[in-house]
Amino acid sequence: MRRGLGGLLGGVVLALLAMVAGAGGAAAAGPAVAVTPAPTPTCPPALPLSGGVSAATSRSLTISYSIFFAPPCGYNPPVVVTLFASAEDARQWLNPVAEAVSGLERNGRVTIDGLAPDTTYWFRFSADGKHDPYAVGSGRTAAVEVCAASVAVGSAWNGGYVATVTVRNTGVETLDSWRVSWSWSGDESIVSLWNAVREDVAGGVVAGNASYNGVVAPGGSTTFGLLVASSSPPAGLTPSCTR
Repeated sequence: MRRGLGGLLGGVVLALLAMVAGAGGAAAAGPAVAVTPAPTPTCPPALPLSGGVSAATSRSLTISYSIFFAPPCGYNPPVVVTLFASAEDARQWLNPVAEAVSGLERNGRVTIDGLAPDTTYWFRFSADGKHDPYAVGSGRTAAVEVCAASVAVGSAWNGGYVATVTVRNTGVETLDSWRVSWSWSGDESIVSLWNAVREDVAGGVVAGNASYNGVVAPGGSTTFGLLVASSSPPAGLTPSCTR
């Protein structure tokens, strides 16, 4: 009986010692320290990156860009400019058709070559490995120059003049049609026109080929004439020619 009671008391003592040791260890570790979360940055209400088409040729677009803010509110250069064939593809970042990477300037420009003439492209920006969700724009490549036009005044008088327009094929393929357009600088109006067909447009004049002179070989030319009524001496006309 004594031996059983002694064993029981020994177990109680050991339990009490274990509890004291645990309390001492917790006291030595000290109270838990609350972790304060990092503050969320407040970014200005403005686009971090913007850009637009600054130049175009028949085979290229030059896109200028500006990075306004650094991370976490913006980006670091370089900037990746991606072109798309449609606004929907650009919106969803699908089917890119061309891409170029800028230098390390925060304000710079990128030229993308190898494009189709007279075609509209949409562009988006990326930087720091992320797609910019805001900026999107479009630009159109120039049409290939296939012809040129010049005007020569043959005779003039008080109230009008006669002019001859020469159309030249400056391309490498035969023209099967042409259109020449220009704007008046004053109160001019066409009294009569020959070897061309006039198209009525607001703010200017468009003359297309007749049925018999639309075909012009490379390096070749054709002409048409016009009688103009005007209250002032002939002013310099700057016609443009397209196919």
